[in-house]
Amino acid sequence: MAEETLISVKRLSWILASVGVLGLGGGALAAAALQKTSTAAPVDAVTAPAVVTSTAATAAPAAAPTVLPDFAAITEQMGPAVVNISVTGSVKVGNRVQLPPGIDEDDPFFQFFRRFQTPQGPQQREIHGQGSGFIISADGVILTNAHVVRDASEVTVKLTDRREFKAKVLGSDPKTDVAVLRIEAKNLPTVKLGDAKALRVGEWVLAIGSPFGFENSVTAGVVSAKGRALPDENGNLVPFIQTDVAVNPGNSGGPLFNARGEVVGINSQIFSQTGGYQGLSFAIPIDVARRVEQQIVSTGHAQHARLGVTIQNVDQAFADSFKLDRPAGALISSVEEGSAGAKAGLKPGDVVLELNGKPIIASTELPALLGESQPGDTVKLTVWRNNHRETLTAKLGASADKVVQVAEDKAGKGGKLGLALRELQPEEMRGTGLREGLVVEEASGAAARAGVQPGDVLLAVNGTPVSSVEQVRGAVEGADKSVALLVQRGKQRIFVPVRIG
Repeated sequence: MAEETLISVKRLSWILASVGVLGLGGGALAAAALQKTSTAAPVDAVTAPAVVTSTAATAAPAAAPTVLPDFAAITEQMGPAVVNISVTGSVKVGNRVQLPPGIDEDDPFFQFFRRFQTPQGPQQREIHGQGSGFIISADGVILTNAHVVRDASEVTVKLTDRREFKAKVLGSDPKTDVAVLRIEAKNLPTVKLGDAKALRVGEWVLAIGSPFGFENSVTAGVVSAKGRALPDENGNLVPFIQTDVAVNPGNSGGPLFNARGEVVGINSQIFSQTGGYQGLSFAIPIDVARRVEQQIVSTGHAQHARLGVTIQNVDQAFADSFKLDRPAGALISSVEEGSAGAKAGLKPGDVVLELNGKPIIASTELPALLGESQPGDTVKLTVWRNNHRETLTAKLGASADKVVQVAEDKAGKGGKLGLALRELQPEEMRGTGLREGLVVEEASGAAARAGVQPGDVLLAVNGTPVSSVEQVRGAVEGADKSVALLVQRGKQRIFVPVRIG
C-alpha cells in the first residue's frame, strides 16, 4: 500500500509539473519530500513504473530555470582593473571686469562698473573633473572617455589598492568619445574583453565606476537595446548599447561587463532631464573602442572613413513616395562635391539599402557601418533609384571635419500639396550656385504642415529634378499617397515627405 501511495503522488507531481502548476523543481521537491517520509518503502519502490515514465516523456519540456550571473565574483575578479581618474586643467572664459572690493553682482553699482570699466580680457579658469577607466594591458594602457580628459593638463589614475600614478594621454578621439591613457607600471590587473556584437537585448550587464566620486561602485541591469544613435554633430559613428544600469556623473569611461565578466562597452552617456540617472544609459561597444585604441597606440590619432553625404531616415511617407515595399534604408539628401560618394555616382534621392551586403534598416546604421571601415577601403552600396536596385562601388575617403551627416528632419504630415512656385531668377542662380529649381512663394495645406516654407527652393520631386511648375504638377499627379520634396534652405538640403492622399 505504501508503494501504491508513493507512485500515485509522484505521478501527480510529474503531471502538475508538466502542465505548469508546479515547476520541475517543485515536482522534484515533492518527490524528495515523499522519499524522506516513506522510509518503510523498499528501495525499488521509488523507481517510477512505465506509466509514470511515459507521462514524463510526453510532457512538454519546461523552460530551464533562470540563472543569475555571479555579480560578486565578477566584481572580485575584474574590480581591481577598474580605475578612478581625476583631472585638472584650465579653460578660457570671456572678458571679465575687475570690481572694487565689496562690489558683487547683486550690488546696485555692479552694472555701472561692468559698463564703464575696461575689461581685463579673456581669463583662464581652472577645472577639476572625475571619471573612470579600465586597464586593458598589464603594462599600463587604460581606456576611458575622451570627454573625461578633455582640456586636462594633468591626469591622475588611482587603483583599488590606493596607489596613484600620473597618466599620459596617448590620444583622444572626440568622434567616438574614446581616449587612451598610459601609466608607468607593470604587472597590473587587466579586464577581459568580450564581443559586443554577441550581446543580446535582455542580457544582464554590470557597471563598475566612480559615480560622484564614490570609487568602485557596482550597479547592474539589462541591455535595453542595441545600435542606438544619439544626436551627434560627429555623424553618429557609434552604435550605442542602451541599458538601464544606474550610471551617473563619474561613471563615464568605466567598463560595462556581460554576465561572463567580459567588457562589452564603455559607459559614456545618460539621457536625463535632471542631470542624474533616469533609467537610460548608453555605452560605446568595445569593438568600436578597440579599433580606435589600436590606431591611437600605433599612430597617436584615429582616422575614420568618410563618404561625404547627408542622409535622412526613411519613414512610411518616403517609402510610399519612392515606391519602396517598406520603410528602410538611408535617404541621401545631398552629396558633397568631390567626395567618395560623388565619385561613386550617388545622387540626392538615392536610398542606400545595403552596405557590403549588410541591410540598413534605420538611416543611422549607415554611419555606424562605415565606421567599421578604414579610409581607402572599397565598399559596395546597394541603392534604390528609379524604382529598382543598383549597385555602386565607393572608395572611402578620410574624415576631416565632417563625416556622414544626418539631416535634421522636421517634416510633418499633411494632405494636398498647396505650393505657389516660381522659377529662379538669374541673380538668384548666381547667388545660390543653383542651375535649376523653383522658389516657394507661398506654402499652404499639406506642404506647409510638412514644414515647407516661403523662400525654400524646390529642387526635386521623388528624386527627379524639377525646373518648371508643369514638371511638379505632373510628378504630383502621378503619385499615389505622398511625394518627397527635395528643398534647399540656406545651405542645407533636406527631403520633406508630403502626404497628398
